[in-house]
Amino acid sequence: MKVFVSLGSNIGDTDENLNEAVARLEKYEGIDPVVWSEIYMTEPQGLKDQAWFANQVVRFAVDPELWSPHGFLSTLQAVEGQMQRVKKQINGPRIIDLDLILFGDEVIESGEYLTVPHSRAKDRAFVLHPLAELESELSFPDGTKVSEALDKIDYRIEGKKIYQN
Repeated sequence: MKVFVSLGSNIGDTDENLNEAVARLEKYEGIDPVVWSEIYMTEPQGLKDQAWFANQVVRFAVDPELWSPHGFLSTLQAVEGQMQRVKKQINGPRIIDLDLILFGDEVIESGEYLTVPHSRAKDRAFVLHPLAELESELSFPDGTKVSEALDKIDYRIEGKKIYQN
């Protein structure tokens, strides 16, 4: 099953933090990274007074007999914990942030715990642009193409920097 995860970091060696998170996920049976987007520097959303984020999207091949969306999300949160992520404030600085964007064609809304596709994925250029880079014809379960979602938001890209208000 194709599973897409958005990774972000703005503390320490951000590129290494992204690589470490993928390496930790790869150690779990039935989770195999397949393709990585470029790493983009993104201005912070919400809380602006902090370092820019290194963001990337990775497509994983996940064995659906071993992994449910809830179990996979718990594993993402476990990796964040292993890497010493501390949630001090919403949208604040973090060593690693792992967001489950798509889990195959699953659609799940279970309150604050799990929403798939990710509830803000269609509003975030730092998610959509790397998704389009990985699979230009990718669509969300509701049929919206990633390229269509990108056309609806206000952003710009300069080199490897993504700006969005």
